[in-house]
Amino acid sequence: MKPEPAPIRFKLNGQQISTDAPAGRRLSHALRENLGQRGVKVGCDAGDCGACTVLLNGAPVCACLTALGQVNGAAVETIEGLGDPLAEKLKQSFHRHGAAQCGICTPGMLVSATALLRRNATPSEDEVEQALGGVLCRCTGYRKIIDAVCDVNRSEAPETSAKAGQAVGARLARLDGVRKLDGSEIFGADDWPEDALVLRCIRSPHAHAWFALGDVAAWQAAHPGVVRVVTADDVPGRNLFGTIGPFIDQPVFARGITRFKGEAVAAVILEPENAWQFDLKSFPVTWEELSPLLGIAEATDPKATPLHETRAGNILTTGLVQRGDAAGAMADSDVTVEGAYETGFVEHAYIEPEAGFARRVGDRIEIQACTQSPYLDRDEMAAILGIAPEDVRIIPTAVGGGFGSKLDLSVQPFIGVAAWVLNRPVRMVYSRSESMMSTTKRHPARIRMKVGASKDGRIRAIEFHGDFNTGAYASWGPTVANRVPVHASGPYFVPNYRATSRAIHTHLVPAGAFRGFGVPQSAVAQEQLYDELAEKLGLDPLEFRLKNALSADQPTVCGQVLGGGLGFKSCLEALAPHWRRARAEAEAFNKANSGRYRRGAGIAGMWYGCGNTSLPNPSTMRMGLKPDGRIALYQGAVDIGQGSNTVVTQISADALGAPIERFDLLSADTDQTPDCGKTSASRQTFVTGKAAFLAGRKLRQEILRIANAGEDARLSFGDGVIVVEEQGRRQELALKRLPVDARGYVLQVEETFDPPTSPLDANGQGAPYAVYGSGAHIAEIEVDTDLGIVRVLKMTCAHDVGRAVNPTLIEGQIEGGVAQGLGMALMEEFFPGRGENLHDYLIPTIGDMPPVESILIEEESPVGPFGAKGIGEQALIPTAPAILNGIYHATGIRLRRIPAIPDRVRAALLARKETRHG
Repeated sequence: MKPEPAPIRFKLNGQQISTDAPAGRRLSHALRENLGQRGVKVGCDAGDCGACTVLLNGAPVCACLTALGQVNGAAVETIEGLGDPLAEKLKQSFHRHGAAQCGICTPGMLVSATALLRRNATPSEDEVEQALGGVLCRCTGYRKIIDAVCDVNRSEAPETSAKAGQAVGARLARLDGVRKLDGSEIFGADDWPEDALVLRCIRSPHAHAWFALGDVAAWQAAHPGVVRVVTADDVPGRNLFGTIGPFIDQPVFARGITRFKGEAVAAVILEPENAWQFDLKSFPVTWEELSPLLGIAEATDPKATPLHETRAGNILTTGLVQRGDAAGAMADSDVTVEGAYETGFVEHAYIEPEAGFARRVGDRIEIQACTQSPYLDRDEMAAILGIAPEDVRIIPTAVGGGFGSKLDLSVQPFIGVAAWVLNRPVRMVYSRSESMMSTTKRHPARIRMKVGASKDGRIRAIEFHGDFNTGAYASWGPTVANRVPVHASGPYFVPNYRATSRAIHTHLVPAGAFRGFGVPQSAVAQEQLYDELAEKLGLDPLEFRLKNALSADQPTVCGQVLGGGLGFKSCLEALAPHWRRARAEAEAFNKANSGRYRRGAGIAGMWYGCGNTSLPNPSTMRMGLKPDGRIALYQGAVDIGQGSNTVVTQISADALGAPIERFDLLSADTDQTPDCGKTSASRQTFVTGKAAFLAGRKLRQEILRIANAGEDARLSFGDGVIVVEEQGRRQELALKRLPVDARGYVLQVEETFDPPTSPLDANGQGAPYAVYGSGAHIAEIEVDTDLGIVRVLKMTCAHDVGRAVNPTLIEGQIEGGVAQGLGMALMEEFFPGRGENLHDYLIPTIGDMPPVESILIEEESPVGPFGAKGIGEQALIPTAPAILNGIYHATGIRLRRIPAIPDRVRAALLARKETRHG
């Protein structure tokens, strides 16, 4: 008989502990699953993301690459154990600087930074970058993290409160920031019932295939750890899901045929003790690989077989906006430029893979998971389970980055069906490869665009067409196809315009929402062509944009006259001195250095409509006044790192006239909070914020009504009392004497805001958005002409935010958007079936990010709360074209396919050299 293995003994956060977990288990798994240290995050299980970093005998290591047996007799510190004065100062500095956004990478960052600061109390920026280089962040753009570590010795506390009426505009620290910093925040994989089973999916290894399941019952009987296999036959309701009503087409489990690599055909539910090591390779399924349609040209060939029998071809949908006579005006233009552009799939690469659990509660289902759209999830799950929406409860966890992909269902249908069928809790956590192979991507695009202008530099006409590879299923393809034609002009006055688009099915992973809904792709074409046009006209690129910048009294390409709150021209004017400096410095460098390094500066503009395109887009907010004088805020807007928990509370506080510390936040839960709509399209600050503004104002009016006071009265909130002062008269409302309602409130209000828009007509004319955000970026770059490597030296970003509700959080969004735009421009392209990990798929690291200077322009929106607009999408859109224009300024090459990876840059440089000397 083999002797029982000795328990592993080590010091965990200063306490001697022992565990019987197998010595070969990953330390990350043992810490989370066996020892309750769920502040240790797992993003990849491959040592690529660094989220699981812990200290082993004082040195940072990836816990996912460390076997439990390796720590026998050692000392391990996790984020939960970092309580020494140095670590506390570091957490305070992170909080003060807004260095934690979604928070999923924050434990790894803090642990790594603590190790650095213990050996070097005053590190330089370069030393911080070296020490934190192994931890990836997809939200922050790293700059505030660097600032926080370098600024750790400043004793100033984060700003966490504001006087009544002074919250909007204040740099308040995140209201949920402490949980992100101490490891207590609950993400999708961090919480589950003790008796939860574990679900793993069987997925297609082919882009297109017939398949047949074998003797599943016999296979299950031969594997005692298998509790149940679930297939399409077990789905109680509709075996389809999708985000847009007419385009619901993706099966929960495929039947007989798969349309992309990674599509689910079955789920295996396992007892937890052997679930993670269980080998699914023996699962009884046979495959017959079919010839896939992988490209736009193949899929649109008239002879191509439609992916979906219910559709006539592979064109999912089309978009159109036209105004004036584009063809005639183009023919009459003095100068024209045109080009064809191509972009690839881009992976969201959030550090948190999809995760959650489901449990049946009587005839209801409860699902706790990472999601950007709880009410949309609720309605989709109700259809899948064949039950009423009110019998589905969605409890969003904290979301470790979303950027659009977590608008779609991921784990929810699998765990929901399994828990419903088994009447036992079921949990699921995607592996990194599973996440990358099966969740939505940014749409690859093929764009043709032509621009004409008069000799005085005015844009006369634009002709645009974009084809978008939407993959096997619809997802948000219709939204992209309809949003792009509205935006492809940019924020410029264009009297004659025709823009068309198509979303096209292929046998590839579905493309969906990704920060900008297609607008970043169209901006790559639009802003490069504007530079080319300016050059032909002999105009400076900034001068050309100023000459053509849309004003609030001019019609957009949809014929909409905004009438106010369009600050694009102000953004360009704010950038003017930075532009002159950047161009002069680049040209001086190139004159002094004729060798391999060339520098340039590029500029690009953008605009983005906040909210849904010409569709209802409401948010509802509820506020309740408690007998003790505190205010409950039912805030159903999911915070995915952008800061809605904080921003919406700031707006509520000032609308009511109460100190922000009086508010108690009830986060999104479809059983408790009203529907605040999905977190997408830069809508939460604008739409939910306006609903919060209206609710705050209404609650104030109710208090004044009880006090019989006028609008100008001043309110002071105390424990169990509100003091109302008006024209020298002072009265106290003793709240505990007032009757309470069913929820325990003495006063309760609920308000809804739906932005005023109108449908687009057959020509795309109408009012698609109530508010547009706008801005422009300057990219200062350096090109190594020998190797084709492009390095961004600095980004200067001006954005019209309407009203800066929280400048720190806005800066964080700009920096994070710049990071994703930099990745899109220079390194990121996902190839389905290859590189389904964060080692082969490159995203910017801390060493790739340049300094970012943010300039906030406040042209207040007449519709937004306190004039505010959104910012989330806007910051990404102009980054890539600004970089590409900078490459042209430095080297004279135009790159029409991105990313501008070194071999493409080098090939373009060689081609230009041959052309010049040919």
